[in-house]
Amino acid sequence: MAYAAPLFYVEVRIWIELILIIFALVIEGVSLVHAITQRSDAFTAIGTLPKGGWIAILAVLMVLTLFGVGGFGGGALGIFGLIGIAAALIYLLDVRVGLRDLHDGRGSW
Repeated sequence: MAYAAPLFYVEVRIWIELILIIFALVIEGVSLVHAITQRSDAFTAIGTLPKGGWIAILAVLMVLTLFGVGGFGGGALGIFGLIGIAAALIYLLDVRVGLRDLHDGRGSW
């Protein structure tokens, strides 16, 4: 006896992809807004890419994620969507922390 997938699997897949795209765009948007609002000399002080480089990377990858460009179906699961999520997380977990420590002067402890 052959088992078939339930009839609603297409709707479930659409909702999962929509949730992933929203998650990716929120993460990329938050990192882009944070990069825009920071001082440009702070980026060179912590030894990372310049402010314009981060803004360009995050903005281009956010647009590519939004329009679903890339392989494997595009969107958040496409190659540019995955690279965009990775770049945004690197910015938020590494660069943002360095910028915060530079402004606070307290360090990560």
